[in-house]
Amino acid sequence: MDEVRVVVAHSERATLRVGDVFLKVDADQARIDVEVEAMSLAPVPTPEVLWRKPPVLAIAAVPGTVLGRLGEPSTASSAAWAAAGAAVRQLHEAPLPPWPGRRRRGPDELAAELDGECESLVTNGVLPADLVTRNREVAEAALRPWTPVFTHGDLQIDHVFVDGDEVTGIIDWSEAGRGDALFDLATLTLGQEEHVDAVIAGYGADVDLDVIRAWWSLRSLLGVRWLVEHGFDPFAPGCEVDALRSRM
Repeated sequence: MDEVRVVVAHSERATLRVGDVFLKVDADQARIDVEVEAMSLAPVPTPEVLWRKPPVLAIAAVPGTVLGRLGEPSTASSAAWAAAGAAVRQLHEAPLPPWPGRRRRGPDELAAELDGECESLVTNGVLPADLVTRNREVAEAALRPWTPVFTHGDLQIDHVFVDGDEVTGIIDWSEAGRGDALFDLATLTLGQEEHVDAVIAGYGADVDLDVIRAWWSLRSLLGVRWLVEHGFDPFAPGCEVDALRSRM
């Protein structure tokens, strides 16, 4: 019998691996709906959906290995990072999905969420005020109008699989929707600043690096408290708090 391994588990959802099958358990069926539809529409390699029986979605493992992991140096080649950039560009050039996206639908809504989160981080002593203030200033560059594209919405480094210099799969599409292209690029390169040039070369379009840096700050500020509350460690070396410190 195959070993059952817990990939991730918290109060909102859990993912288990049994052999070459991943079982995603999610009480929010709308989130699973988005994931299934996004994978069917995205013009990039995605996992095969094997079956679905709410609240469980079964998908096949994709070949290859992750591009890297947050907090660890990536061993993937520059060509692999460029291939990831090219895959992201292919997604962003696809027709917009029919749904708007599950959250953060515009810069005004995002700014309000960010201001509230910054106040909470300082008031509750989660982060020093000077660190929050500086990164809130950096984050301002991301709060501008953007032309929506088909975004993954949670394009963390370990959601992209490669085999050599080829992208073999992109997983975890539950946050997909219409969004800012640079948010995807920033999420992919968070904590991996040395690979930004390769990603942009593969992406093949003019990219405002100040906005990418702004999204690093913004995403990290919004994520720290959630991560702590759900059993993750944003203070680990190379993770979100280090990303904030790097902007000081």
